Amino acid sequence: MQAEQGEADKSHYPKHIAIIMDGNGRWAQKRHLPRIMGHPAGVKAVKRVVEFCAEQDIQVLTLFAFSSENWRRPKEEVSKLMSLFMATMQKEVNRLDKNNIRLRFIGEREEFSEKLQQKMAESERQTENNTGLTLVIAANYGGHRDMALAMQFIAQQVKDGKVSPEEIDESMLASALSMPDLPYPDLFIRSGGEKRISNFLLWQLAYAEFHFTEKLWPDFNAQTMQDAIEDFLTRERRFGRTSEQVQSLSS
Repeated sequence: MQAEQGEADKSHYPKHIAIIMDGNGRWAQKRHLPRIMGHPAGVKAVKRVVEFCAEQDIQVLTLFAFSSENWRRPKEEVSKLMSLFMATMQKEVNRLDKNNIRLRFIGEREEFSEKLQQKMAESERQTENNTGLTLVIAANYGGHRDMALAMQFIAQQVKDGKVSPEEIDESMLASALSMPDLPYPDLFIRSGGEKRISNFLLWQLAYAEFHFTEKLWPDFNAQTMQDAIEDFLTRERRFGRTSEQVQSLSS
């Protein structure tokens, strides 16, 4: 009976969860370790969170792995991050594939090494037909750049006579952004105590519920995720309606 109740509750769970994974470096420093040592611990947290989302039938999980601003970090840290990124893909893609998880990447890949770009493309191809959780990794991604590239694409369509300026609307812009085929995030989570979205999915997060936690990313586990979802379930999502309208629709 308890399992049946749990299944019923999942119908109200977020379909798409987006996370800024913050606090790897601070986690290491608290343990008197070099900052870079926090990133392998962060990868272990990724595994736990991916497993949780797959088990809870979440449709999409988007993780902000590397922002377009992160290139400003010390060169040694960036280099080690790239090596960890490659090693993790080489080690984990088969496991994702075995568990029916589809892997996708958003962001501009051209600044990554050719070897890394090739591995990203191979990983997407290997898992593209999977029907379980879609795991989206945002790498060299920035929300401003995402919108600028979408606008450039639409401007070219206008220049080519394929679209008139009057035809440009929200749905056209949305279709030119990253992840046009996926539902927008319902729940946005940021670890590490910061309370900002840091140029992440600026358009797509318009109606997401925000959950901020002091917990550092390497400490994330199933209970942390369940706590965030429980918080989400307390929210009344009105989308411009009144509370009375929302209640009448759900009754």
